[in-house]
Amino acid sequence: MNRKRPAHTENKVLFNRSTIVFVTVCSKGRKPILAHEDVHQCLLNAWEHADGWLVGKYIILPDHIHMFCSPREDEARRLGAWVKYWKALASRAWPRPSEQPVWQRDFWDRQLRQGEVYELKSEYVQSNALRHGFVAEVGDWPFRGEMNQLLWEEIR
Repeated sequence: MNRKRPAHTENKVLFNRSTIVFVTVCSKGRKPILAHEDVHQCLLNAWEHADGWLVGKYIILPDHIHMFCSPREDEARRLGAWVKYWKALASRAWPRPSEQPVWQRDFWDRQLRQGEVYELKSEYVQSNALRHGFVAEVGDWPFRGEMNQLLWEEIR
């Protein structure tokens, strides 16, 4: 089914597994305004100050961001509220006000179900800049990283 807006389902917190969610956020109108060092720092600051969820591996491309995140605690605020909050923090601190509005209204998310999917998907995401032709080597793209190590674990 083609959707104009994503259908967000509640993330399932399983008593014996980590919760890791893959999130994609786009700039308003897919404007190529995100892949700049000052924006990178603005986003890192927003993610650091937005409590509730931890950002793991991420990549910032010119018009969208891919990230993996995990609730900081079992009773973390809803993912949608957290994304809205850090987007507002980043917008208020945006280095070039003429680029406002910065964000598309919504975002895409998918909860990962298996640990091996996290590693495979994160490798795929990290090579995005190479596939788009922005760099010759994956490691050359400066707007990517890992804020927190998100561990996939099955608690026994």
